[in-house]
Amino acid sequence: MADYIVHDAEQGSEDWFCDRAGVITASMFSVARGKLTRGKDKGKPNAQARKYAFAVALERIAGQPMGGGYETWQMRRGRELEPQARALHAFQHDLSIEEAGFITTSCGRFGASADGLIGTDGGAEYKCFLDPDKIREIAIDGDPSLVADQMQGGMAITGRQWWHLGLYCPDLWTVGRELTVIPMARDDDYIDELMADLRQFDELVQHYASLLGDPAR
Repeated sequence: MADYIVHDAEQGSEDWFCDRAGVITASMFSVARGKLTRGKDKGKPNAQARKYAFAVALERIAGQPMGGGYETWQMRRGRELEPQARALHAFQHDLSIEEAGFITTSCGRFGASADGLIGTDGGAEYKCFLDPDKIREIAIDGDPSLVADQMQGGMAITGRQWWHLGLYCPDLWTVGRELTVIPMARDDDYIDELMADLRQFDELVQHYASLLGDPAR
């Protein structure tokens, strides 16, 4: 899946929220894949997935973000620290990293806010976690699985071959660990399963849209 569209609006801006409205975004891919694990409905979307699907359906019908767009303090913090993380990443690894806006598939149903595009084959995702468990998993265990859906999703949408996860913790500068970079290679088997789940999720979104009175969706 490499036929994509780059929207140039600055992350966090009104236009950026409008570009994302009604799109299943990479940061929510893991939520969209959530399944019930027991009972007669085992394997069906769980409560979080259904809630997200309905929210996307509402935005598709409205043609704009519900409530005019909303940015949590975590999103705002990440957006404010992202330029620092990108600059340090470029310096430490001698890379030229291009800022990117919101990127969508040509159908407009799936998208990713890539934090950086590197050359013709790579990309970057920066996380500024405060949760000790998340920091430990990445900085100590070297385990990027927490954001694997988002990173592989970015590669699926852009057709790129590798992605860097950058964990940025400014408070760790005293020990030289403010940036931890973990590379992830494209995994086509993983992407095939991911996109199959996401297409199934998109059917749920369209189902909700039709129930709301928009059968064309």
